[in-house]
Amino acid sequence: MGKLHYDIIVKGRVQGVWFRKYTKIKADELDIQGFVKNLPTGEVFTEAEGDKEKLDAFIEWLHKGSPNSMVYFVESKQNDLKNHEYFEIKR
Repeated sequence: MGKLHYDIIVKGRVQGVWFRKYTKIKADELDIQGFVKNLPTGEVFTEAEGDKEKLDAFIEWLHKGSPNSMVYFVESKQNDLKNHEYFEIKR
């Protein structure tokens, strides 16, 4: 099985708590490519690409998040592969 792509929205107290920084650290640790960014709604959006096992671990981590975050809900859906080369934090 090849790489998969997921669009993920994380809801809760996820802005102003270093959520994006910790998300990048976890993505790099798991060899996940894509990006993470804050949304004007107070949520965080991430595109993540990698193999299924690593993506599952990444999504599981997103349910916990950074040390000061409080995640209420994580919604993920598979989408078309975009072939991201690395994982970045977008503004």
